Amino acid sequence: MEIKNYKRRIADEKIEHYLKLFGAVCIEGPKYCGKTWAGRYHSNSEVLLHKTTGEASNNVELAKISPSLILEGKKPKLIDEWQEATNLWDEIRTDVDKTGLKGQYILTGSSTPNRKGISHSGAGRYGKIYLRTMSLFESGDSTGDVSLKELCNNNIKQKLTGEVDLRYLASLIIRGGWPGNLNYTAKDSSEVIKEYIDLIIDDDLYRLDGINRDKHKVKLLLKSLARNESTTVSNMTLKKDINEIDNEDIDIDTLASYLNALDRLYLLDNDEPFSSSIRSSIRVKQSEKRHFADPSIACALLNIAEEEKLINDLETFGFLFEAMVERDLKIYADSFNAKCYHYQDYQNREIDSVIELENGEWCAFEIKLGANKIEEAAKNLLNLKQEIEKENGKAPSVLCVICGLSNAIYRRPDGVYVVPITALKP
Repeated sequence: MEIKNYKRRIADEKIEHYLKLFGAVCIEGPKYCGKTWAGRYHSNSEVLLHKTTGEASNNVELAKISPSLILEGKKPKLIDEWQEATNLWDEIRTDVDKTGLKGQYILTGSSTPNRKGISHSGAGRYGKIYLRTMSLFESGDSTGDVSLKELCNNNIKQKLTGEVDLRYLASLIIRGGWPGNLNYTAKDSSEVIKEYIDLIIDDDLYRLDGINRDKHKVKLLLKSLARNESTTVSNMTLKKDINEIDNEDIDIDTLASYLNALDRLYLLDNDEPFSSSIRSSIRVKQSEKRHFADPSIACALLNIAEEEKLINDLETFGFLFEAMVERDLKIYADSFNAKCYHYQDYQNREIDSVIELENGEWCAFEIKLGANKIEEAAKNLLNLKQEIEKENGKAPSVLCVICGLSNAIYRRPDGVYVVPITALKP
């Protein structure tokens, strides 16, 4: 379908590829990240299944009563928020099997439905794509002077990229990568995201599975997650944080169930721990690194709506900058089928981000806001590489510091690359 002013997404290439491989493509991700627009861009007809009023609400009932009518239309056909009528999953699978054609349907979903009404996984018929908020390259805030894929293959050219303003980086974090907010000020975007969070708490959490949750405690949990953004804190630590900061208590099982619900709404995007490719005797912690779907969510929960407030708290700035960089790394890595992790062992040695390539090689990244931290970060990478080699483990093939305020892409004499986040692309 023709869409005016559509900003191409990195995932578009993967959507096009999957439409050639599968009968149906399912695009998943948080609300407001651009799934519907991406689906429309690749489709020739559409049907909306939002549970509101009017035509979309009627479509939900029609999908349950007479799904064949919903599937009519020019292909590929977009079915937006398909999880409102889960019976469509099997109907589409059956239709794909019957016709044997590829690229028939595009489904979008902003929550993971329960399996009620679904009898088959859809393996071989469906291809799933996760769509995140926009990276800096997609939003036009990165020059794209250096490719992450080329960097991971030790193949980049040195280049001056120009000075980066601290206030500019702060505004990018507060604004976030939401397509609808790209032209907003940091303050206006923060207001939008606060309303976004409230609507999820007031409406989406209940619609997810019909369970009434304590909205006050959900909000306290979200605030605790914001305070612990880009860390590996445990559920127990979150519980203690809520009690110490907000003088409230929450049962640990209830907390876990709330986290599961937030995850099913794609509001969380944690980094899994990396260990399998190191193959050494170094014991690696198995804690996930906590992230929201976008760092702007943490900003809104912490009432950071203006750049000055972030600049005046450089510790928080650093954690949120790390979150933004890791969001972008995941988006870029996914485009060439690489996987992102974090590394932390029991000797408290850490690597901010790890990218594992399809061939089994892996690359280690430290993320630093200021250029004054590059030396320390490079030393950390080199030391850990040396320790892994001593243990006869598989050492990283690339070491890189991604910096906020660096003005150049270059390789240090010790072999460590330095790359500004505002110069990175897939």
